[in-house]
Amino acid sequence: MKKKEGSYTTYLFEKGIDKILKKIGEESTEVIIAGKADDKAETIYEIADLTYHVMVLMIQMGISLEDIHNELARRHVIDKKVKQEKMGGEKG
Repeated sequence: MKKKEGSYTTYLFEKGIDKILKKIGEESTEVIIAGKADDKAETIYEIADLTYHVMVLMIQMGISLEDIHNELARRHVIDKKVKQEKMGGEKG
């Protein structure tokens, strides 16, 4: 990955995981505040910031979108099994 000198993203990578995680915490709080205020535009803005910082973390840790997709797919299978059990037993 080529790092662009002076960019905010490069700054985050240079500062490391602790700085990235701190920003995720801050942005998560800002999403909560905007959502609680029922401010759609601000919530969108803050979700975009949170998403950006989560993506930086993913790159830092070598986590791909495919990794996330696979995890969500695995959960869907588990959720389906739990739902079947609650409805009176497993099928197939």
